Amino acid sequence: MAKKKDMDLMESGAKVKIGVSDMIIRGIGYVLVTFYALACVFPFLIIVGTSFTSESVIRAEGVQLIPKEATLQAYNMVIRGGLIWKSYGLTITLTLCGTLLGLGIIAMTGYALQRKDFPLRNGISFYIYFTSLFSAGLAPYYLLMTQTYHLKDSYLAVFLPLLMSPWLIILMKNFVKAIPHEITESGKIDGAGDMKIFVDLILPMLKPALATIGLFLALGYWNEWYQSSLFLSSRVAVKPLQYQLYKVVNEAQSLKNSIAGQFVTQTDIPTESLKMATAILATGPIVFLYPFVQKYFIGGITVGAVKG
Repeated sequence: MAKKKDMDLMESGAKVKIGVSDMIIRGIGYVLVTFYALACVFPFLIIVGTSFTSESVIRAEGVQLIPKEATLQAYNMVIRGGLIWKSYGLTITLTLCGTLLGLGIIAMTGYALQRKDFPLRNGISFYIYFTSLFSAGLAPYYLLMTQTYHLKDSYLAVFLPLLMSPWLIILMKNFVKAIPHEITESGKIDGAGDMKIFVDLILPMLKPALATIGLFLALGYWNEWYQSSLFLSSRVAVKPLQYQLYKVVNEAQSLKNSIAGQFVTQTDIPTESLKMATAILATGPIVFLYPFVQKYFIGGITVGAVKG
């Protein structure tokens, strides 16, 4: 009776009195979560503060949370010439196009591999899984991309390899596996074709999977620099963002070493603050993507009721 009374009070919107022990446990939980959040945010604040600190202060006192001598020298060095904004535009274009196209291909592949009426699903699944375990190596891969596909100095050499991966296909396949096959059969009974079934019935149930895999794809394209270093030579004026920032840091370090070797003295080229500034410019925009898909990492996939 007491339990029923409490439930009635909660349903009616009445305030339920919280015991002292519950308040203590909640208070301890809030304190621990607050300290953990601060521990996660503090290193990022250190990077931000150091990026605005002069090189002489960093050499003398180390990294700074609040800059003693604030300067924009590192940021000016990165954005000098305006090439960084072109790299931003290229990376954003690659990320958006690659994520959308990759999601479509991976979703259709995962759905097809779970169709019980698809006779080749086991063979193709084994082939995809096999490629995730073994690779030919860097030399055959480079020759394939440059000599067979002729993608040297082409943005397709950066775009295509990241479009899909065996691990993401397997992940999508496991998501689709939770959707009852009866939904597909009910669509066929109503006269719907395979594409209509996929778009109208399957895709709405794959929102958590699409958000999760879409984040992985977006991070892959945003953080890409390796493919660019292999296939984009100096003849390509605009490089993806991460590779462009990597070049800026390396050139600044080489210049500092060259000057130090000639004059045997330390220079004020902001190599340390430059590293922090490039970290901010590289990670800042993509950080804002995570809150939109965070709930899909916390909650599981929810599949609707089976028709009929």
